[in-house]
This record gives sequence, structure tokens and C-alpha cells, in this order.
Amino acid sequence: MGQFPPGKALNLGLIVYGSLETVTGGFLYDRKLVDHLRSRGDRVRVFSLPWRNYAYQFLDNFSLQLFQCLSSERLDVLIQDELNHPSLFMMNHLLKARIHYPIVSIIHHLRSNELWPDWQNRFYRRVEKHFLSTVDGFVYNSLTTRSSVETLIGSCKPCVMAYPGRDSVQPDITRVQVEERSKVPGPVRVLFVGSLIPRKELHTLISALDLLSRETWRLNVVGGLDTDPDYTRGIKYQIEQKHLETNIRLLGTLTGSDLAAQYSYSHILAVPSSYEGFGIVYIEAMGFGLPALASTAGAAQEIISHERNGFLVNPGDTRSIAEHIDGVYRDRKRLGQMSLAALDRYSEHPTWSESAENTREFFMEMAAGKNSTDSRVLYPNQNG
Repeated sequence: MGQFPPGKALNLGLIVYGSLETVTGGFLYDRKLVDHLRSRGDRVRVFSLPWRNYAYQFLDNFSLQLFQCLSSERLDVLIQDELNHPSLFMMNHLLKARIHYPIVSIIHHLRSNELWPDWQNRFYRRVEKHFLSTVDGFVYNSLTTRSSVETLIGSCKPCVMAYPGRDSVQPDITRVQVEERSKVPGPVRVLFVGSLIPRKELHTLISALDLLSRETWRLNVVGGLDTDPDYTRGIKYQIEQKHLETNIRLLGTLTGSDLAAQYSYSHILAVPSSYEGFGIVYIEAMGFGLPALASTAGAAQEIISHERNGFLVNPGDTRSIAEHIDGVYRDRKRLGQMSLAALDRYSEHPTWSESAENTREFFMEMAAGKNSTDSRVLYPNQNG
């Protein structure tokens, strides 16, 4: 295997849908990686494909302009966000005959791991399997994601396991303040942070909270209201039908100090998604001493230790969600202990810089392997 020249900057391409500034965990991951690579002197060209529905994204495979652009680029590595798999699963086959650089895919989570009808998931699995077979290596955001990919394609390609970093929102809170916050009487302050889409299960959280006395809880919802307008209308209707307008606030998208203020104010984060490839929001919240409630589906269990720094419930289990939230309302000493344990878990987690540098080293290995007599890197570079 060859060696990437020391001190030489990488020349990289990254394919995403729409803008790199899109407010989701996956785009945050990509954006933090690009920022780090550029800070190290690397050139990163972002190729933006248009947002369309799944079927229309297939048309990108036949874009002569995209094919000519990618095949003429002199790159060390081409990075493809796996979200773009319907646009690339056929084009990659054609590209491989023309390019001299490796293709690496960042896998946040597989679409076929989400809750779709069986016939739909069979179709998604077939397309994703085809796409995954065309790339040379993977960047995984969790061990769970790695396992799901290797189960699907039946082989272990070169990879790096790079968790999302903990420090995209900077906590400004002390252990003393966290303990004092837990002792404040009154309703338990529940926070939901995430896109308003069915997979995040805000409707399930609301149904669970509705099982409790109205005096015991308040819910603030942080997340864009226009990602899925039909779903947002359904959430508003659910709130109105259950007469929960005084208990639930829809705050829209918040970032920076506004988001930090919500973390600092709240007692517990609850995002009981039907599936998460990682769940950046859980580790972010722990930095502010918030125990996190999530579902057992996906990688949340790599972050949350049940009943120590948060809670893990089966997907859709409203009764368990209600019991856990009622429990922290009634036992503030336990809430304080879990809040401090959440701070401890946060401090153990890697930063964005650490994860991104690990990924950069992997890109250098991939570039060296592709340009030498060995066709690719023969071992995974794993962090944690």
C-alpha cells in the first residue's frame, strides 16, 4: 500500500442534496467534517444535487453533465453522503470505469432501516445494496450503522467509525447549576429537538404526555415547521384536539445561543424516534445535564445507559414514556443524579475535531491505497 505524501493537502469532492447548511444532524455532520478538512488546508468541492422526491432522484443517474464533471475532476477521494444513494447507485458503475480516485460514502443511517411498508423497504434495500456495492469505503457514525450496512452487503469494506462530536452547541452550565435546576418545583420541563417528521415520533411523545396530569409537565418543541407540512399540520391538530395549547409550545428552528437556552432551561430531552443512526441531539443535551429519552431502535443505546443517564423505550411505547417522565417529576433527587450522570457521559465523548481528524486520516489512507499497487486500504481505522 502506498503512503499519502506528508504535508500534502487533500483534494476532495462531496456530493449532497441541496445546501450543506440544511439544519439536520446528517448535514451538521457533513458540515463539521468539511469545516475541519478546510481548516487543515484541504480543498473540498461540494457538488449539490437538487432535492426531489425519491423516484425523481433516479434521474440524476443519467445526468451527462454530472457524469462529465465527476469523471474529469482530479480528486484524491470523492465523498458521497449515503442520503444521495438513489441519484448515484447506477452512475457509480459508469464512473468506476473512468475515474482514478476512490469513492467513500458517509453513512448516517440506511433509509431501509426506517419504518416503511414491507414492500417499500424491500425496494429501498435493493437500491441501497446496489449503491453500497459501488463504493470503496465507508465513514460510519456509529457501530449500529456499521452493523446494518455489513448485514446488508455481506462484506466488510475499509471503513472508519467516527462518532458525531459533542461540541456543536457549547454548554455553559455548571454541575451546581444542574443540581439546583433539578430541585426547582413545578412541572417537569420536557424538550424535543428534531425535524418535525414522522420518524422523530413527536406525535407519540405528545400522546404519552397526554396520559399524565396537565400540572406535571410542559413541552417545548424545537424544530423546523416546514420540513413536512402535512405532518406539522397533524401535530397542531393533535394539540388542539387534546386541548394542550397551554402545555406545548412549537418554537420552530433554533440554533446557537437560542438553542443553548432551551437546553439550559429544560429538565429532560425526549426524542423517541422510530430509528436513529446516531442521534446527535442526545449527546448535545447531555452537555447541559439533560437525561435523554430515546427508543431502543438504532444507535441511541450507544449513548444512553438506561435509567442511569436517560431512558430507552420500545418504539411507540407511550405508556413507558409517560411513566419515565412522571418518575423524574416525582423524584427530583433521582433527576439530579441522572443529570450529573449525563454530564459525565458527555465529557467522555469525542469532539468534532477529534472525529473529523480520524476521518481525514482515513481519507489519506484511501487516497494512498487507490494510487498504489494495492487497490484499496485493507483494514478499518476505528475510533472507539
